Amino acid sequence: MTSSPDGYQVLARKYRPETFVDLVGQEAMVRTLKNAFEADRIAQAFMMTGIRGTGKTTTARIIAKGMNCIGPDGNGTPTTEPCGQCEHCTSIMAGQHVDVVEMDGASQTKIDDIRSNILDSVHYVPASARYKIYIIDEVHMLSTSAFNALLKTLEEPPAHVKFIFATTEIRKVPVTVLSRCQRFDLRRIEPEDMIGLMRKIADSEKAQIAEDALALITRAAEGSARDATSLLDQAISHGAGETTADQVRAMLGLADRGRVMDLFDMVMKGDAASALTELGEQYADGADPMAVLRDLAELTHWISVIKITPDAADDPTVGPDERTRGIAMAEALPMRAMTRMWQMLLKAIEEVAHAPNAMMAAEMAVIRLTHVADLPSPEDLVRKLQDTPPPPPAGQSVPSGGGGPTTRASGAPMPTARATLAAGAGTVTQAAAAQDALARFGRFEDVVALIRTHRDVKLLVDVEGGVQLVRYSPGRIEFNPTPSAPSDLAARLSSKLSAWTGARWAVSITNDDGDASIAAVRDAKDVELRETAQEHPLVQAVFDSFPGAKIINIRTAAEIAQDAAVEALPEVDDEWDPFEDD
Repeated sequence: MTSSPDGYQVLARKYRPETFVDLVGQEAMVRTLKNAFEADRIAQAFMMTGIRGTGKTTTARIIAKGMNCIGPDGNGTPTTEPCGQCEHCTSIMAGQHVDVVEMDGASQTKIDDIRSNILDSVHYVPASARYKIYIIDEVHMLSTSAFNALLKTLEEPPAHVKFIFATTEIRKVPVTVLSRCQRFDLRRIEPEDMIGLMRKIADSEKAQIAEDALALITRAAEGSARDATSLLDQAISHGAGETTADQVRAMLGLADRGRVMDLFDMVMKGDAASALTELGEQYADGADPMAVLRDLAELTHWISVIKITPDAADDPTVGPDERTRGIAMAEALPMRAMTRMWQMLLKAIEEVAHAPNAMMAAEMAVIRLTHVADLPSPEDLVRKLQDTPPPPPAGQSVPSGGGGPTTRASGAPMPTARATLAAGAGTVTQAAAAQDALARFGRFEDVVALIRTHRDVKLLVDVEGGVQLVRYSPGRIEFNPTPSAPSDLAARLSSKLSAWTGARWAVSITNDDGDASIAAVRDAKDVELRETAQEHPLVQAVFDSFPGAKIINIRTAAEIAQDAAVEALPEVDDEWDPFEDD
């Protein structure tokens, strides 16, 4: 097998733009550069940023050509329309010009690379060109030390030196570098422009490719001209002369857009069986489960946007039938269902990416989506609960129009009016019993006695020492807690009293001033006696002599006298019988 002398060249390289006119979708940048070149206001450094495949490196080479182009006659000036024929234009586009240094920031990241490629040669005048130009691709990959070494030269370069940087991660470039450059953001290429570019390349290659196939390629490229050109190259080979949308869909592992809309419709209707069958058929036809879920997510987003802005339906990558169905779905489906669908699809895509079996994970995701699709909204649930009368108590009946007992749908007899009245009477009886139970606790002391009766020592100690009673009525207690009171005292007291009495007790805490606690009242006399004893001169003298001493017990003069009187009584060994002498 023989090949051409030059060998095959992929379309992405073969149709790489060579002038600003060839750049697609970057009109704002081209206009700014043209004005700068015409006014002789060429910056010392340029920063090209944008997603992959939008032409950052290509633009850098075009700028380098425009700066050094001398025209066919050799007397040209810097221009945005390089001739492409002079020695500088041809050698720059071939990557062989000695004065145009291209450096890969991804592989040459160290300060030594910057020193050897730029710093050591920047002060030398160009060998043959007008400017010495340094192009650094993926500049955000340079190390911090490499950026720092470049700053001084970048701020004050020699007059014959220009820098052009390209990056996909502009946020990773230091601000000190950005401030020294003119920044150009290369936009994603719009679908209309992309389809026109693909059609132009296909016609140049004399390849037959359907319009809907070009729409699929454009959608998959996501605004990247290089990705679209590479996919077009692959599609032409796949179609072998005439490429259809089905062939491109099979090549990309996509499902038919119409079938994706059918699956979406089944999911939103809650038809799990039909949705699983459709997913299985698409999988059998070669669709990737991950691609199907992504198509569902893309469709959910598109319909949601149409619901807000109907003009979004005019998408050149969407056919007329799909557009009509999308508008109808946007009118019928609520936004709440669409947002729920979007969130669940994002979670499902993540699960499928990590699942050992992608198809099983996709089926489980579809099952979940169909089961939540017809769930009512919270507002509908509240409205339904408000409109629905409360069900009668179990075992009770309601009167019927015919006078006899009616039956439920299950066949059980409906409650009668007599049973309903009996239930009402039972409720009244229970309320009366609760009131009778509370009537036995007319004072707070009765509550304390109840706690003591049930021998709950911890609760008794907490109530006596922590409750400063503010207001009390049977079934309701309000108190101001002491500093030593536990935080759960009110809840514990309410729970215990309700369990012991069979009636509801409302125990609450307030900041109002209350009575002294039971423990404080009980210990007030002992506290007063202890304070009096501490003020006695003899006791103070003891404390001065023995600083660590403590008062253990206090006996008053009356107690001492009473003990002395008891000790003075004569001891009687035997019981005296007055009749013993007789």
